[in-house]
Amino acid sequence: MLTISTHVLDTSRGLPAADIPVELAIWQDHAWHHLGSGVTDPDGRIRYWGEQVFTLIGHYRLTFHLVDYFAAREQAAFFPEVSLQFQSDGALKHLHVPLLLNPYGYSTYRGS
Repeated sequence: MLTISTHVLDTSRGLPAADIPVELAIWQDHAWHHLGSGVTDPDGRIRYWGEQVFTLIGHYRLTFHLVDYFAAREQAAFFPEVSLQFQSDGALKHLHVPLLLNPYGYSTYRGS
């Protein structure tokens, strides 16, 4: 079984980004299939996607919906949505995919 987590940090504020809706999907049979969704907690994290069991090998996508987050801070969302695709080759049983964001850019990496 594979576990997937994420962590969003607002680099313009130097703080975790809470209350961001995130969707998790898998690519199978030539289409994206919804696996779960959540909202980042006060620490900017989502650790749990529900009762879904994820396969160790797969092509996954996290989609972060940012419009409301930036609107609450009276900022325009240059990137209203960020979609990150990543693959699991089965070597790791846990994947952590952080998102570092600011109003005009973002970056990511494979976390631990």
